[in-house]
Amino acid sequence: MAYPTPLTTTIENPRLRLLNKLKAGEYPLMTFMAIPSVRMAQIVALTGVDGIIIDCEHGHIGDDAMHNSVAAISSLGVSPVIRIRGPAHDIIKRALDTGAHGIMVPQINTAEEAEQIVASSKFPPQGVRGQGSAFPAIGHGLTTPEYMKSANETLITMIQIETRAGVENVEAICAVPGVDMVFIGPNDLAQSLLGYTPARGDEPEFVAAVDKIIAAARKHGKWAGRMVNNGTVAKESRDRYDMVAITGDTKAIQNWYIAEFEIARS
Repeated sequence: MAYPTPLTTTIENPRLRLLNKLKAGEYPLMTFMAIPSVRMAQIVALTGVDGIIIDCEHGHIGDDAMHNSVAAISSLGVSPVIRIRGPAHDIIKRALDTGAHGIMVPQINTAEEAEQIVASSKFPPQGVRGQGSAFPAIGHGLTTPEYMKSANETLITMIQIETRAGVENVEAICAVPGVDMVFIGPNDLAQSLLGYTPARGDEPEFVAAVDKIIAAARKHGKWAGRMVNNGTVAKESRDRYDMVAITGDTKAIQNWYIAEFEIARS
């Protein structure tokens, strides 16, 4: 049974910056946040970024920091998205109850896994998500009944393709209703396909995998995104992707200090 999703919704909420820019074809820019700090969330949110992916998979971020970061980011007009640590139902529910504008789920390998994620992400009748928190409605500037009516078609569900199995099954994954975006994790994808990271980017098997992922997304009307290392690559990627995430807070801090210290010592 067909139902509206973020790809087709007509609901308008000015707070949903990432969704609004995706639907307008404006190529939103995101970044990852791994440091558990409200102040870090505020600092990054004030850089002009459209969305921040709070990294609960690899970052040093627990439930408390996750909730606080979502609140800080959304209050500054930026979209918080949570990369959860796995596809379990309780983890998805907990992440969405922060008021996040979407989730990113790593290392999805099959359509069955994608279907389970969608079911956990949506209220009935489309899914099995439970309601019991006031926080998500607050984060969206809505009443709880308004949030429950709109959440299924405004919360973005991002599926990461970063394994050989994921590439092999990407057609079936992209065909799953409720999957809104496939997001390429290039480092893990390179590790799975080639046995090392990072990829140079020109290896035939790696290029073929990326092409296959993008083609599947386009065929099934899904958004496509990926992580990139810098603004130059982000600019070059505009024609192929609907969104990119440019590195993250830890790497940005390191890169700035390393470059400035090199100048100072030269």
